[in-house]
Amino acid sequence: MTGMNIWIIMIAVMVLSFIIQRVLQSKFEKYGNIPAPGGISGAEVARLMLERNGIRNVEVISIDGRLTDHYNPSDSTINLSREVYSGRSVAACAVAAHETGHAIQHAKGYAPLKFRSAMVPVVTFANNTVQWVLLLGVLMINLTPALLWAGIALFALTTLFSFVTLPVEIDASRRAVNWLTTEGIVDERTRPMAVDALKWAAYTYVIAAIGSLATLLYYIALANNRR
Repeated sequence: MTGMNIWIIMIAVMVLSFIIQRVLQSKFEKYGNIPAPGGISGAEVARLMLERNGIRNVEVISIDGRLTDHYNPSDSTINLSREVYSGRSVAACAVAAHETGHAIQHAKGYAPLKFRSAMVPVVTFANNTVQWVLLLGVLMINLTPALLWAGIALFALTTLFSFVTLPVEIDASRRAVNWLTTEGIVDERTRPMAVDALKWAAYTYVIAAIGSLATLLYYIALANNRR
């Protein structure tokens, strides 16, 4: 693959990423105004889902921001943005159930999540150093080409991490939709809405992984062309 082709892919990824973010925001605004048939809040969804799965050591808390929702395995907390925590919409219930799905993965020892969690310390180090190593590697490519390859190796770890994240996110969404349906929190009319909201959220991870891979290929092509 030539450098020009990689640049085309990277530009396409940036455009798609922008489009996906805009569509995602519009989907959550739309479904955030549609009440969930179950009539309970996102926080209540998370706590009930935890209880149904026999998980009692995870706390559900409210945090600032929008679309900042996440599960933190280090302190066993499900962190929900205020509109999700208190909201009783289809979007709020879907997001809360998705993040609780991660807590269930953790409790049940879901293999891709265990692998992803094991990668976190290494990927954190890679993220903190990769830009400087790559920059020095590019500037000194004729003197020390091995430095650029070291940067590429670090970046490859972050790319691998982004792809390992995909099955973790997809499985959490699957668990969320199945549970919401079984518990009657969504019905035949609103279930497709929950699926649609989580699908577009998943697309952000897909496009991020593709973008990371395209960037990795660019640096590999750069290193090969300087041989």
